[in-house]
Amino acid sequence: MIGRKNTGQASPLFLVLLALTFCFVTYNLVTAIIQYGSVGREVGHDSYNHLSTDPIIEMPEKVKRKKTKSPFHVALTATDAPYSKWQCRIMYYWYKKKKNLPQSEMGGFTRILHSGKPDNLMDEIPTMVVDPLPAGMDRGYIVLNRPWAFVQWLEKATIEGEYILMAEPDHIFVNPLPNLSDGGYPAAFPFFYIKPDQNHKILRKFFPEEYGPVNNIDPIGNSPVIIRKDLIEKIAPTWMNISLKMKEDPEADKIFGWVLEMYAYAVASALHGVQHVLRKDFMLQPPWDLAIGRKFIIHYTYGCDYNLKGELTYGKIGEWRFDKRSHLRGPPPKNIPLPPRGVPESVITLVKMVNEATANLPNWEAT
Repeated sequence: MIGRKNTGQASPLFLVLLALTFCFVTYNLVTAIIQYGSVGREVGHDSYNHLSTDPIIEMPEKVKRKKTKSPFHVALTATDAPYSKWQCRIMYYWYKKKKNLPQSEMGGFTRILHSGKPDNLMDEIPTMVVDPLPAGMDRGYIVLNRPWAFVQWLEKATIEGEYILMAEPDHIFVNPLPNLSDGGYPAAFPFFYIKPDQNHKILRKFFPEEYGPVNNIDPIGNSPVIIRKDLIEKIAPTWMNISLKMKEDPEADKIFGWVLEMYAYAVASALHGVQHVLRKDFMLQPPWDLAIGRKFIIHYTYGCDYNLKGELTYGKIGEWRFDKRSHLRGPPPKNIPLPPRGVPESVITLVKMVNEATANLPNWEAT
């Protein structure tokens, strides 16, 4: 009988199926290694409808998706300068518009005002006033006040929720923002110009060898970051101290320049053993990022300059331009003209969102 003939040995059909299954699994494993092996801790949308795997957790993003909401408190550091105030008003306007939409996990909001005194936006934006650094300590680099502001806020404020989003005035919420972090792994945006592996010698002054290789330092700044409150409470004092030490070090000050405080946050996190899930979909930066897609924040730090043909003229003032630095002493005008035909979606959306906010915010010209 067939049953007796095959007792103790596999049928040829079974062996063929087993071989095909093994080949299929091997192919997928090799493909996964090739696809993700060089990504590090990055995760995000590699196409509009596909989510990549997070190599830290080694699970598909859809498997990690939390079943219950984890609201985060939005914390925005700011000064009382007109340049900061008009950006804060636009940012808060869009926070309110997106906060209660589906998929959003935005909770409360605090503008941490490190001027040491109240300003005229106290009734419009939830604000806590903290002290600036002692006179002269920032050496003209006002961003050094940011970590000190967070230290004070975390010590003094009653903060609802377990998570915090560290944000900046020039952020606009373009899509409802969920909590992108994963427990002990905060979520951060990877900046192409933060390069720990290319600054090994300098970083060793602040990140000793006993803490591991320099590439343990994530290529990030402090914003945008969604992080558990207990983690940032540990990191913030170290972040402040490292920032001051870097500013006092002539070599670090020269090399890191305006991103010094960003490096300091990355180093402080690594010193505490905190690694971040790197989310490319966290933010887009016009004019370099062209489409909105499913990204969450527009960061308008770069000037957008175009000729009337819709061609980018970066580094040269365009016939059409939008640059936040053109409005250091006061707010931009209402109803900024839209850019020429051919300009990317990201820039058009930015201008439309600025225009909507300025049209609806009271006393805009007096900001």
